[in-house]
Amino acid sequence: MAVSEDLEKREESILAIYAARSSRSRGRRFPEPKHSYRTEFQRDRERIIHSTSFRRLEYKTQVFVNHEGDHYRTRLTHTIEVAQIARAIARALKLNEDLTEGIALAHDLGHTPFGHSGEATLNKLMRNHNGFEHNRQGLRVVEQLERRYPDFPGLNLTFELREGILKHETLYDNPANPPELFPAERGTLECQVVNVADEIAYTCHDVDDGLNAGLFTVDDLLSLNLWRKLHEKLLDQYPGIQNGSLYRYQAVRWLINRMITDAIDASREALAEYNPESSDSVRQISTNLVCRSEKAHAEEAKLKQFLFDYMYRHYRVVRMAEKAERIITALFEAYLSNPDQLPPNFKMRLRQEEVHMVVADYIAGMTDRYAGQEYKKLTDPFELI
Repeated sequence: MAVSEDLEKREESILAIYAARSSRSRGRRFPEPKHSYRTEFQRDRERIIHSTSFRRLEYKTQVFVNHEGDHYRTRLTHTIEVAQIARAIARALKLNEDLTEGIALAHDLGHTPFGHSGEATLNKLMRNHNGFEHNRQGLRVVEQLERRYPDFPGLNLTFELREGILKHETLYDNPANPPELFPAERGTLECQVVNVADEIAYTCHDVDDGLNAGLFTVDDLLSLNLWRKLHEKLLDQYPGIQNGSLYRYQAVRWLINRMITDAIDASREALAEYNPESSDSVRQISTNLVCRSEKAHAEEAKLKQFLFDYMYRHYRVVRMAEKAERIITALFEAYLSNPDQLPPNFKMRLRQEEVHMVVADYIAGMTDRYAGQEYKKLTDPFELI
């Protein structure tokens, strides 16, 4: 028996009835022979890790631009944290960890440089050309823009992985209307796990980075009932730990654990209530079954508002967002006014594709660092071309 077949049988014996299974995947756009020692979802995950777009996440903004400090999250470290949290939840719910991890690793491949401000700017610039949305762009990345195989464009991922990219939804991720290939149904439970894991990751690490950057203090956080309870618990266990890096690490650790535990408990209750009989039946249920409790939502809404007030609207972050808008707008207008400035591999695409889309693809794929370099080359007469 091939190792892959053995792994598929193990999935059948271990996973819950409503989990996605490699052996029941809806397949790939371009048929490929099965691998002898990896399941279909394992192959997806590894193709993503080895992609150029995944490596670029190292130099794409989460909140702080990469050059502001070595210890702040980047889009890559955020992605890794999402994958870790998602695996923990999937394991507890007996879901498919390989599919969950693959979706988590791919969920931000379509992000622009400079985080959400970069996406908002590109969306505005593309408003007369179907806009720009990073889930949809992520799908373009894995279906068309990555070029690693002679037999087909993109990475040729399974339906379930591509569906998970397009249907990723959080407070800051709003999926576009799915194309015909992806019906307007719920994503798999594995997709829903990544939605929850993403919110947990960015909420907790933004607290960590905000404290580390001095955008707010522990005293500021103590205005929140959630943080006061956390603070008292920490001081009871470690009386001398108040403030400092150890306090921050332990507080964020407690916060992550609390959120993951709540997600697992709330999801188990929802799954018991709806009792889906298969992965396909999950898609027909009108609500997400991987979820958070109402109590947690209420408490964490105040924490998210705190982060908005103290961090996302902090003058340092706002200044960088404004700078990002100027850089991306200038690049977009320059390439659009004279497409001969595009690199040869993008310029060649103009024979068959609309110029706005080609320019948007080029800019969306840039890292913060590369976008800044291109901006200097195009605007500074003394910068080397």
